Amino acid sequence: MSLITETNQQYYQGAQGFRGDNTTLAFKTTFDTDLVLGSFDPDNINYSLNNFKLYTSSSGLPGDYEEYITEFSVVDNAIVFPTAPVANLYIVVQLKKLDGGLYGNDEIDKAYGQVVEDNYGSYSYITLNDAIDNFMVGYVGDGKLIQTAKKSDILFFAKRGLQEFSYDTLKSVKTSELTIPQSLTLPLPQDYVNYVRTSWTDRSGVKHIIYPTNNLTNSPYYTNIQDSKGVPTQDNFGENIEGTSLIQERWHSNNSQELNDYLAESPDTLGFNFRGNGDFIYSNNRSQYGLDPQYAQTNGYFNLNEREGKMSFSSGLVGELILLEYISDGLAYDTDTKIPKLAEDALYSHILHAIISTRANQPEYVVQRLKKERSAKLRNAKIRLSNIKTSEITQVMRGKSKWIKH
Repeated sequence: MSLITETNQQYYQGAQGFRGDNTTLAFKTTFDTDLVLGSFDPDNINYSLNNFKLYTSSSGLPGDYEEYITEFSVVDNAIVFPTAPVANLYIVVQLKKLDGGLYGNDEIDKAYGQVVEDNYGSYSYITLNDAIDNFMVGYVGDGKLIQTAKKSDILFFAKRGLQEFSYDTLKSVKTSELTIPQSLTLPLPQDYVNYVRTSWTDRSGVKHIIYPTNNLTNSPYYTNIQDSKGVPTQDNFGENIEGTSLIQERWHSNNSQELNDYLAESPDTLGFNFRGNGDFIYSNNRSQYGLDPQYAQTNGYFNLNEREGKMSFSSGLVGELILLEYISDGLAYDTDTKIPKLAEDALYSHILHAIISTRANQPEYVVQRLKKERSAKLRNAKIRLSNIKTSEITQVMRGKSKWIKH
């Protein structure tokens, strides 16, 4: 039996058609995506929860379809009408799509969304639920290493394995396109674990890497209000009173061009010279001695404000379009989390080792064998997912033959 169950129309267009026959009430869809119906009525607040739209036409010709907003329901992914549609009535179920699909005429009638696009490339993945079911079939039962196991235990170890794999094995890098506001701060994504890279893009769409501030500045975690003696003050409940960060205000108000000049011209360790009052000393001699390479760039800086859960940017980046690349743990939403098939066997080995190693009276040689097997399969998964292409390496290495003039 084929593993691909959707037709090309279902996969690429997110659409499936039926014909009325005066008898049939229910029309079963075969999408890989489950239908979600909040309400058939556009005036109902739950209508926005629908992940599809229903269209009908008497002729089936382009431009003749109208959205069907009369009463119907969804039962087990089947469209159910209260009365049988007339014979030869064309019925189309359109999953929401970025371009709205082919069947809506007016903008308000089109099925705008990204349900279809979310399914693209799904064949290279399995869901966490499917992985758990497969493990139960292949590794649990009479005559197998695991005689019995609770599904809740397998789910726990599968989630933990997926988290660990996400940090250094799986393709768990997500990207977010954002514009830096006047406040120069952006909240971290909801499923953020760690950043990979932050870049601003020019009008050609080319990335320019934004570097962390490192030793330049930092956002303080505590910003306690102090009395005249420097002692933090408390509120009526005995808790320290927090204020706004003066350090962050100063950083946001500096001039990026002058900052770059200071870094380039000053001879001390960080590239700074100061007057007695703490101001920068500016000179025009353009001397480059003492320049720290980590600051020899003009793309701007960012740092993490752990207290507020935000990213803070230097003043020259206001209004810029940035691309934030970050790591998630792969478990932010539900057990429909996608697992690359190239790492599927490694996940099974992780679960098997985790279950056996946490049970009492297990032979140590069995535990160690499973541990080695887990490590080997995880290493294989990393190699597979690294996606190394000989032709791409060759293209990069061609630059090694260039002469560099000093």
